[in-house]
Amino acid sequence: MSLTATLKTANSGLMAAQTGLRAVSDNIANVNTPGYVRKTVNQRPVVVNGSGMGVEVTGLSRVTDQYLQLATLAAGSEASRWDVVSKYLDNAQSLFGDPSSDTFFFSRLDDIYSAFSAASNDPASSLRRGQALNNVQDMLAEAKRINGQLTQIAGTLDSQIKSDIARANDLLKEINRLNGDITRAKLVDQDASGSENIQAQLVDELATMIDIKVSGRSQGGIEIRSAEGVKLSGDGAATLNYVRNDGARGYISVTSASGVSTQPILIKSGAVRGLLDLRDVQLPAISDQLGEFMTRATDQLNAAHNAASAVPAPASLTGRDTGLDIDTAVGGFTGKTTVAIVNAAGVLQRRVDIDFDNGTMSVDGGPATGFSPASFLSTLDGALGGMGTATFSAGALSISASGGNGVAIDEGTSMKAGRAFSHFFGLNDLIRSDGITNFDTGLTLGDAHGFNGGDQITLRLAQPDGKPISDVTVTIPSGGTMADLLNELNSSSTGVGLYGQFNLDAVGALNFSSGPPLNANVSVLRDDTQRGASGPAMSQLFGIGAAVRSARANNFSLDPAIAANSAKLALAKLNLNVAAGAPALTPGDGDGARLLAASGDVITQFQSAGVLAGGKMSVSRYASEMGGAIGREAAAAETRAGSANAVKTEANNRRQSVEGVNLDEELVRLTTYQQAFNASARMIQAAKELFDVLTNTV
Repeated sequence: MSLTATLKTANSGLMAAQTGLRAVSDNIANVNTPGYVRKTVNQRPVVVNGSGMGVEVTGLSRVTDQYLQLATLAAGSEASRWDVVSKYLDNAQSLFGDPSSDTFFFSRLDDIYSAFSAASNDPASSLRRGQALNNVQDMLAEAKRINGQLTQIAGTLDSQIKSDIARANDLLKEINRLNGDITRAKLVDQDASGSENIQAQLVDELATMIDIKVSGRSQGGIEIRSAEGVKLSGDGAATLNYVRNDGARGYISVTSASGVSTQPILIKSGAVRGLLDLRDVQLPAISDQLGEFMTRATDQLNAAHNAASAVPAPASLTGRDTGLDIDTAVGGFTGKTTVAIVNAAGVLQRRVDIDFDNGTMSVDGGPATGFSPASFLSTLDGALGGMGTATFSAGALSISASGGNGVAIDEGTSMKAGRAFSHFFGLNDLIRSDGITNFDTGLTLGDAHGFNGGDQITLRLAQPDGKPISDVTVTIPSGGTMADLLNELNSSSTGVGLYGQFNLDAVGALNFSSGPPLNANVSVLRDDTQRGASGPAMSQLFGIGAAVRSARANNFSLDPAIAANSAKLALAKLNLNVAAGAPALTPGDGDGARLLAASGDVITQFQSAGVLAGGKMSVSRYASEMGGAIGREAAAAETRAGSANAVKTEANNRRQSVEGVNLDEELVRLTTYQQAFNASARMIQAAKELFDVLTNTV
């Protein structure tokens, strides 16, 4: 080997050792720098004509493990998802109060029953009456407060989703920009580890927001795709969009880097997934459960109040808007009921017995007169004679007495959709509601649907994660029955038939069901339908969509007349078995109050709401079920968050053990490179000395 070759060989070793020393120095200097990945020197032997001619440094590389990196990203996404879910569900649970405290929301129901029980023993006491009404108002106000707070949390979640998506877009742009820096550095064999470390930290942050797939590019840098493979960054940065329509679930779409196409994408984990689930599934489910609870609790209180009467009886009873026309509202009733006109002393002045089974009415025990649903109102008005009137307007029935008399009703055995006559029409409701809150319409497949032909409703079918499947616009058929309307809704060509179907149950509630693999849910994008001239829209009457159902708890209030005067509280019960001339209503009667006190134990049919499947149970039991369900959801989320964070910690530790700087290992490398440097230096020194000897010899 020539002296020149020897010097070149030694010099290459010297330069390689210097590069290694710089790499070790950088590693040691950044031992505590978050996100720093240790570097190693890549080198190879130089061989010329079969002989070794030193070593060549081919570059510096970061010590990474792709499997551990992907595992860390996945664990970080899951941990972020369940952290936000646990946090906000805990906040939602706290709105109901401490279950062990007297201020627990569901304890207010017991307070109501206790107050009415006390009033039944002293119905003349204004103090007892006032306390009972205060307890009712307290529960209604608390329900509004809780639902209002849930709505505010939903607004906060909306803002957080928008903020996270904006940050994710910034990260995608920066990751894409760093790809250019890394590629340029690698093209000229420069150290790109600094840019790669920064890029890795940005990727880690992005993974906490949405789940991503990361792969390397042949020219350096990385490519990022969504869960189903849509490119987000690599050769240009795509733009994420948070899409929300009133009444429908929100979802994330992506606009390509070129801006040519936009499509919804699947988000499986990350903080955005947790926020979307909270915003569109879990919080609406809690609101729906609260609405169902308030609907049934107030419904049973109203059932008891309608079965009772104030003393003296009120001059008129005005019902709620049923959303139906009088023919449809009366059709389907079974059993018997009695409308009574009494004087100020409670003595019966006129009695109209209504037999729905036989379709007849009789006045004061006289001969029966037939009626049909279409003639019911005129027949009842005629039966009342000069003693009173019966009218129907805007979906509400009213019965009034004249001449200083009052109206009282004995519910008897009458029944439709689980409610007696006065209760169904809400003639003597204690608690009123703005809009329709009970979606048990009592409609059957054979009833006229009543909606205006040609009106349209637009429904969105979506996957459980909110990703849209299809939007369908259904046109209401002119005339026809509920069966005809369901056929149109369930049509495979113009309705939801490809994804599920609507069904009308025994109490006239309209329910949507869908099965695997899509498990589609339905929401309302637009509803231009109307029942009759001034009736409700289809979504309002049947409670279609989360927006309608979750708002119910805000709509209840105490009857204004009763709130202003507790003497109008119905604590007595009409007694039709008294002797002629004896009062059928007496001031000291507390039978109505006892019905109110026991209303929490009456078995009623609950509809499915949130995670609760519904079924027949008492209001008190449903309160326990709902309180337990909210607690279980919060506890389960906390457990999932703990487990996810444990997995994240373990994945980070394992990744750090590979990527992180170990001072002992670096010390070994430092010693090795120092010795290699010294060996190369000695080789150069030996070559110099040999050259000097040769020079002196010549």
